Amino acid sequence: MSLQTLIMDEIKNAMKAKDTVALEALRAVKSELLLASTASGSKEDLSEEDEIKLLQRLVKTRKESARIFTEQNRPDLAEPELAQVAVIEKFLPAQLSEEEVEAVVAKIIAETGASGIASMGKVMGLASAQLGGTAEGKTISTIVKKLLS
Repeated sequence: MSLQTLIMDEIKNAMKAKDTVALEALRAVKSELLLASTASGSKEDLSEEDEIKLLQRLVKTRKESARIFTEQNRPDLAEPELAQVAVIEKFLPAQLSEEEVEAVVAKIIAETGASGIASMGKVMGLASAQLGGTAEGKTISTIVKKLLS
């Protein structure tokens, strides 16, 4: 089942349950999917990898907004953002723990023989490709820096 179909089903469920937070988050996902599919100009659907990147971007945006609202002492605005994050994360693959990411990055470093921070770009490229949507780029970057320095 495609992500768009899944989102539409969840929108219907949220409407029936009168869940405004979920409905707002799901409509945002639907809108982004529509924009992304029409931006390319092609009639074909987005790849699963593109869908995951889109969902990760939406989650990152909402987390950043919640962080800013919290810093400004506005928990009334931060809570809905975090609730939307929880709704959107249901459609993402399970995230790996830092230990699991570190094991994968260590394996990549050993295979490529990378050493020093100069090799970071090469390792990051391979790690990002291998870990796909299962880890955030920031987490991967932090671990790569730690292991290469």
